[in-house]
Amino acid sequence: MDIIKEILKDLDEDKISSAGFEGANIVLYTKNRDYFMNCSGDIKKIVNQIKKRIELRPDPAITMDMEEAEKEIRKLIPEEAGLDQIIFDSQRSIVIIEAEKPGLAIGKQGSFLKDIREKTLWVPVIKRKPAIRSKLIENIRAVLYQNSDYRRKFLDKIGHRIYDGWIRDKKHEWVRISCLGGARQVGRSCFLLQTPESRVMLDCGIDVAARDSETYPYLEAPEFDINQLDAVIVSHSHLDHCGLVPYLFKFGYRGPVYCTEPTRDVMSLLQLDYVKIMRSEGKEPIYTSEEVKEMVKHTITLEYDEVTDVTPDVRLTMYNAGHILGSSMVHLHIGNGLHNLLFSGDMKFGRTQLLEPAVSSFPRLETLMIESTYGGKDNILPSREEQEKVLLDIIKNTMGRGGKVLIPVLGSGRAQEVAVIIENAIRTCKIDKIPVYIDGMVWDITAIHTAYPEFLNNTVRKLIFHKDQNPFLSDIFKRVGSQKERMQLVEETGPCVILATSGMLVGGPSVEYLKHLSDNPKNSLAFVCYQGEGSLGRRIQRGENEFLMGVPPKQEVMKIKLEVHTIEGFTGHSGRRQLMSFLQKCDPRPKKVIIMHGESSRCLDLASSIHKQNRIETSAPRNLEAIRLK
Repeated sequence: MDIIKEILKDLDEDKISSAGFEGANIVLYTKNRDYFMNCSGDIKKIVNQIKKRIELRPDPAITMDMEEAEKEIRKLIPEEAGLDQIIFDSQRSIVIIEAEKPGLAIGKQGSFLKDIREKTLWVPVIKRKPAIRSKLIENIRAVLYQNSDYRRKFLDKIGHRIYDGWIRDKKHEWVRISCLGGARQVGRSCFLLQTPESRVMLDCGIDVAARDSETYPYLEAPEFDINQLDAVIVSHSHLDHCGLVPYLFKFGYRGPVYCTEPTRDVMSLLQLDYVKIMRSEGKEPIYTSEEVKEMVKHTITLEYDEVTDVTPDVRLTMYNAGHILGSSMVHLHIGNGLHNLLFSGDMKFGRTQLLEPAVSSFPRLETLMIESTYGGKDNILPSREEQEKVLLDIIKNTMGRGGKVLIPVLGSGRAQEVAVIIENAIRTCKIDKIPVYIDGMVWDITAIHTAYPEFLNNTVRKLIFHKDQNPFLSDIFKRVGSQKERMQLVEETGPCVILATSGMLVGGPSVEYLKHLSDNPKNSLAFVCYQGEGSLGRRIQRGENEFLMGVPPKQEVMKIKLEVHTIEGFTGHSGRRQLMSFLQKCDPRPKKVIIMHGESSRCLDLASSIHKQNRIETSAPRNLEAIRLK
């Protein structure tokens, strides 16, 4: 069936100048002004019939000149809305309007939007102006708008892949998942879903703490052929889930990458940082910024709960995973009701300072793939309240003796969580006011958090909406922007807290600080995130206290004399109890559970417990194993 022909049958074809796809969405363009303004009823009727998203836009030929349109928009929107940038996506007749107060820019019952459409014939999209300006978000938007002609053709091609019918084997029905990384290990998460028709990759990460041979997924596996790959779905922006995606583009992949908007922004930032760190360590990066740009050009971003087809027989919905900003659990509806799979990615089934807990209710579910980072029977994580008290005590005690607290953090997630806890403790007078220095990617990622408040929990969202209460804008936070500033902080600044990447002490500014702070017992090192096997962080946790640092011949011994603390309760992962609770509350209850993303003993332990308690079929596959789901 030609879906566009079917749609046009029920519309006045003379009024439609062109029709095409934007991924799974159908977009119609008209050169008739009245038809654009007044035919929404016709479109609604068809949407209700075919259950696909259809949008009517003005043909670019009839939109007002951009310069004139900008003047008109600035006249129409009231000053108190705090209008900022106005960006035109000319190929799609869309204008993006950034405002400090989006509600005022929209107007009562959308009155200003209606005025803009009527006067300029552009389709307005209102976005909140980020409280902290992010150069990266601006660069990403620039890449998308500079390539808007390419994007339009690319999205149309995706639509044809979805709607033009099957291109492979239509006679048989089966579903298989292959483990290319992240099975019985934490790191290089990568799974390949195959059906007779589709090849969809779930995550494509790297293990930053591993030896070279174990850093990357097994892309040489016989079942993986990059030329056959239909889509990549990224659950969230940590490098162990997204770090190798640009590498696929280096080798010719030109299909879609599905993720949320914050995931796209943060993963681009972390990938660019990864390239930079490899260069600084004298290694040849496995991809360059050009491949990261290529990946951005091919991303299709989704809201939580938004349903989209990705191939003729796979439908995707992303749900809040509660792990970090924009993190998703990936729900795949395969075939016409043949099978439903939920890939948890990394998840937190509990409310945190920043996020709501992971969703546990789904339309349908047969197989659950669940992480087990803290899935072992001994991984009973203490409560948040206890752990916040432990952190604040570490800060108070270290300050009392005139020391500095170094907290190595993943750029996204723990850093912002810890920042909000410290800011709240100072605001409520639980601890004295102290400076908190932020180094590495943390500042930029915090800026991205302020751009997407709708992904945060209600409490933080409300604070962000009030400029004077936004925790991220507190004057306690100081940005460290250069090596000179880093050395001043180490040598001249008094008691303070330092939040620096990387979280596992495998490169980045956190290692630089450690070298300078390690031999002073007045200082403290506080781990708040998972330390991968083989990482410097894990070795320090185990009690090793002497390390050879640097590259020959400039090597020196680093002795650990500062206080070392591990605060596991801050993790963005679910502990053992939360994982079991998630399974109990999962609606519907899955018939099969696959355990992944955990050290081997923890995967096996969780699989065994789930089977005993719930009488559900479980498995904890190894890398390179394939599991038939149907």
